[in-house]
Amino acid sequence: MPQVVRSRVRALHAPPPVAPVPRRFRSLADREAVAVLHRAARVLVAALPELTDRMVEALREREPGYRAAIEADPAEIWQEVHQSLRHNVGSLIQPREFRDAAHRTSRRIGEVRAEQGVPLDAVLHAFRMGGAMVWQDLVDETARRHPEDVRLLVHVAADVWNFVDEHCGVVADAYRRAERRLAWRRENRQRLMTAALLDGTAQIADLPDTAAVLGLPEDGRYAVLAFVDARRSPYGAIHPRLELPAGPDALWHAGPEAEFAILPLGRGGDADPGADEPAVPGEPERAEAVDAGDGALLALAAELRVPPGARVGISSAVDGLAAVGDARRLAETALRACPADGGVVLLDQQLPAALVVSSPGLGTALAHRVLGPLDRLDPADRDVLIDTLTAWFDCDGSAPRAGARLYCHRNTVLNRLRRFEQLTGRCLTRPSDAVEVSLALAARRLLPG
Repeated sequence: MPQVVRSRVRALHAPPPVAPVPRRFRSLADREAVAVLHRAARVLVAALPELTDRMVEALREREPGYRAAIEADPAEIWQEVHQSLRHNVGSLIQPREFRDAAHRTSRRIGEVRAEQGVPLDAVLHAFRMGGAMVWQDLVDETARRHPEDVRLLVHVAADVWNFVDEHCGVVADAYRRAERRLAWRRENRQRLMTAALLDGTAQIADLPDTAAVLGLPEDGRYAVLAFVDARRSPYGAIHPRLELPAGPDALWHAGPEAEFAILPLGRGGDADPGADEPAVPGEPERAEAVDAGDGALLALAAELRVPPGARVGISSAVDGLAAVGDARRLAETALRACPADGGVVLLDQQLPAALVVSSPGLGTALAHRVLGPLDRLDPADRDVLIDTLTAWFDCDGSAPRAGARLYCHRNTVLNRLRRFEQLTGRCLTRPSDAVEVSLALAARRLLPG
């Protein structure tokens, strides 16, 4: 408890100011009230065990937040209440001697209760209950033995309740500090666990604990999304402008080059809900059932709205938390396959491009071998042939559709393709040459230089 009578005792014993007439005490009632308070407080000190019992029982009955702690370890709660009452009641008698010890006790209570998860309101209520019980006992003791002195306690009532408020402030400050410290530790632990999963350095023995802390199933299906904002600075704010469609909560982690999101896709072995449905007339039959995780990734890629200039790479689905590191590497590969001007690349839909960016040296060599002869042309002429080839491949080899995209006649497209074949010695109707040309175009588009 704070120094209930500190200011008054100081006033009683302070040296008089320099003046012709010595300064008198503020009030004789103050001195008498202090004496009455000390006398009643000494009786409370002698009866601390009984006071502690009543206080613990009152907490059990009137404060639900303490009930579980009392039932779990009644001896610990009893000792805590006893120590707090001993220091606080002692502060009524000897404020200077007991003040620091009383503050230490209150701070420790705030820290311990924060660690145990007891609500702050419950802790503050407990302190106010203790203050009310001590005050009532002071009044009852005085009324029982010296009823004529009860009126004097009015002079110290404000000090007693200021004392209670002071310690409520000490408890609340310690509680909030401990709460912030615990939150930082919890967030740091989650961040370290997430980083270990993405880096592939998580120990197999630690996976059950990691799954429990992060709220993820150990045997679930996962994918990883890599996101780079065009305006992002290194270690910038996590996913500042990327909103994922409704679904399971993603677990984000900021890396030096990109932000990553671990995407839960359900339990391993989950079947596609529509895998057993009959085929729709007029639609081609699926050669195999689509995995539920793959279906979720297709839906995600279709619904994702990416800010202008931002790039997103989405990995294939993997099984289990232990494979999240592999998914991160696949997501980075998908990100490298993303166009420089932004967009979304789902790895499973861009595997040829992923092959190119996975081996940039070989991709550059292939582009130089296949498309190198075009570099001898005027740059504008070369770019026309490159754009025509790209449009033709994008349109599945359809000259009319490529011409519509390029705003030219189909014959113009065919003439440009024949010219390309003459310059490079490649035949676009030969499957092996078509594959090489397609990969070379991807390398030219995706690889620097």
